[in-house]
Amino acid sequence: MIVAVLLLLGLGLLEAEGRCFFNRTEEHCVCYNLSQESLPSIIQCLPASVVEFWGGELERYVAFPISDLDPSAIEMLGSLVIRKIIFGGLLVPEILLAQVLRFFSYTQVQELVFKSCIFEGRGNWEEMAGQNLPILSLHFHNVTSAPLAGREQDFSHLSSWLETLQELAVTGSHVTSLPCGIGRVFTALRSLDLAQNSLGDESLMLAFCERAFPQLQVLRLQRNNLTSYHSVCKGVQLLPELQHLDLSQNKFMADRSSSCQWPVSLRIFNLSDTGLDEVLTPLPPSLEVLDMSCNHLHAVDISLSSLKKLFLSQNMLRAVPSIRNYPMLDTLHVDNNSIIELPWDEVKLLGHLQDLAAAGNPYHCSCSGAGELQALAGRGYLGQGWPQGYTCHSPPRCQGRLVKDVPVSVLQCNAAAVIAPVCVALVLLGVAGA
Repeated sequence: MIVAVLLLLGLGLLEAEGRCFFNRTEEHCVCYNLSQESLPSIIQCLPASVVEFWGGELERYVAFPISDLDPSAIEMLGSLVIRKIIFGGLLVPEILLAQVLRFFSYTQVQELVFKSCIFEGRGNWEEMAGQNLPILSLHFHNVTSAPLAGREQDFSHLSSWLETLQELAVTGSHVTSLPCGIGRVFTALRSLDLAQNSLGDESLMLAFCERAFPQLQVLRLQRNNLTSYHSVCKGVQLLPELQHLDLSQNKFMADRSSSCQWPVSLRIFNLSDTGLDEVLTPLPPSLEVLDMSCNHLHAVDISLSSLKKLFLSQNMLRAVPSIRNYPMLDTLHVDNNSIIELPWDEVKLLGHLQDLAAAGNPYHCSCSGAGELQALAGRGYLGQGWPQGYTCHSPPRCQGRLVKDVPVSVLQCNAAAVIAPVCVALVLLGVAGA
C-alpha cells in the first residue's frame, strides 16, 4: 500500500475524490479522480495486472519532493503483479514525468499507455541516463506535446531504455515529422505504429534514414497524408527487416511506374482504401499477403508466385484474377465486386485454396454459372456468406433468387440431352417391333 500511494502521489493522481473499480476475473482495475480520502479504494488495485488512471491535472505536484525509495519500498514495488498501466485524460508536466519514470525500474510493468493526455513543458531527462526500464511497449494516442525536432539530446539520455523498447505507437497525435536521429536510438524496435497522423511523403525519407530502426519489422502508416507510391517506397527502402507495411486509408495519386525496389523482406502489404483505380508497380516480389480491398480496381493482372492471401473486396472487378498466377494461394476475397461468375475450372485445380469469399456479386445464374457456385459451396470453398450473400441478378427468370435455389439438374438445364436419347430409343424399339 505504501508503494502504491507513493507512486500515485508522485504521478499526481491523488487530487480529486474518486473511486477504483476492480474486475477480479479480468485482473483489471480502473480508477477515476482519486483523492487521499479514497486510498482504501486504491488498495484493491494491487492484485490487478492492468490498471487505468483517468482524470486529473498534475501541475500542482511539480514541486512535490520525490526522494529515492528505501529498500523495503523497492521490494514492495518488485512484488506487484501490474504489467500494464494506462493514463488517460491528464495534463502531464514533462518535468514531473522525468522524475517519476525512473521508479518503474523497480516494477514489472511492461506496457505503458497514454491516452488523450497533454504533455507540457520540457523535462530534465539527465537522471535517466543509463537507466534501464522493464517497459517494452510504449503507446501514445491522441496526445499533444512539443514538436520532436531538436530533442535528440533528450532521447540520448533515455537511450539505455529506448534501445530495448520493442513496440512504439504514436497515433492520432498530429505528428508531421520524425527526426532521423531519434530513429537511430530505437535499435531493438520491432513494431512502429504512426497511424492517424499528418506524415507526408517527404517526411518518410527523413524519418527512416540510414541506421534508423534497424530491426523494424512492422510499420503502420495508415490514415496519414501520403500520396506518392514512389516516395513511400524510397522512404522505407532502408528498413532491411521490414515484413509488414500498412499504407491503408491514404490517398495515392496517379504515379508513374516506380523504379524503386521495396525491401526484399516485405511479406504483408496493405493498400486498402487508398483510391487506387489500377495496380501500382512494382509490388514487393516476395509478398505473401496483399490487401487491395475498398479501391476502384477494374482488373488485377499481376503474378506473385509466393502470394498466399489476396484481398480484393469492394472493388469494381468484373472477373476473378487468374488464379494460375498465384500457385500458393490459400485465401481469396472478391466479395462485393461486379463479378458474374467464378472460374470453377481454375479453382478446382488449386489445391491450396481454402477460403474463397465472393458474396455480394451480381451473378449470372445460367445452369453452368449456378452449378459452378453450388459445386464450390459443396466442397466448402465459399464458407462465410453462403448461401445468403449469393444472389442471382440474371437471367430475368432467376433475378432475386439465392444461387443455392437455382435448379441445375441435367433434366432442367439441358432437356435436349435427355430427350434425344429417349427418342432414339423409341425409334429403335419401333424398328425392332416392325
